[in-house]
Amino acid sequence: MNDHQLLRYSRHILLDEVGIEGQQRLLDARVLVIGAGGLGSPAALYLAASGVGQLVLVDDDEVDLTNLQRQIVHTTGRIGQPKVDSAKIALLQINPEIDIVAVRERLAGARLAELVSGATVVLDCSDNFATRHAVNHACVAAGVPLVAGAVIRFDGQLSVFDPRDAASPCYACLFPPGAGFEDAACSTMGVFAPLVGVIGAMQAAEALKLLAAIGVSLAGRLLMLDGKAMEWTSISVARDPACPVCAARG
Repeated sequence: MNDHQLLRYSRHILLDEVGIEGQQRLLDARVLVIGAGGLGSPAALYLAASGVGQLVLVDDDEVDLTNLQRQIVHTTGRIGQPKVDSAKIALLQINPEIDIVAVRERLAGARLAELVSGATVVLDCSDNFATRHAVNHACVAAGVPLVAGAVIRFDGQLSVFDPRDAASPCYACLFPPGAGFEDAACSTMGVFAPLVGVIGAMQAAEALKLLAAIGVSLAGRLLMLDGKAMEWTSISVARDPACPVCAARG
């Protein structure tokens, strides 16, 4: 770490739990962020500012006027641009010293497995169950921790699924495939803008904790936020020994 980096990240380095060693772990990390929308915007902004060495941003969509109410990494002037390109511009303005890889794709199959296996931590900032299950499956197979968030209307949720921990459930333990959960789209249900900021920032916090080996992660717990009452609920989530995704993990 050079003198400029020591100054840039000094407020992290002052924390005993982080220090130079922890900050170096962030600089050496590669984080995969799937979704550059409401959750991906604050998550990526904080990861970039914190000095994660490489951010891989994945999204196949373009910036739309309706996104700007909550997707704070984008601007009016970048309407019509691919979201990953728009986000890359914003992140490099905050921290030009990190590597941003923009992937304009809808990931699946071998390509998803390739990017997940190359990541230190994965953030699922997507908005549908099919993608969440595919990402979870890839993370379990690769043994890569997953930080998952979701927001709709005035409700948010957040958890960590860490296949490196034998006791940790996976996303499918909590939301079994084929259980009949229905996607709720922002375009039809609406979403309270600040809540994606809250949950997305917390996804970044959980990812940074994992990368720097700080504290206790949310593995085995689901946090739920009632934005109207501003009340948090934490519930324990046990690993399902019959889970079709992670049962064979041992």
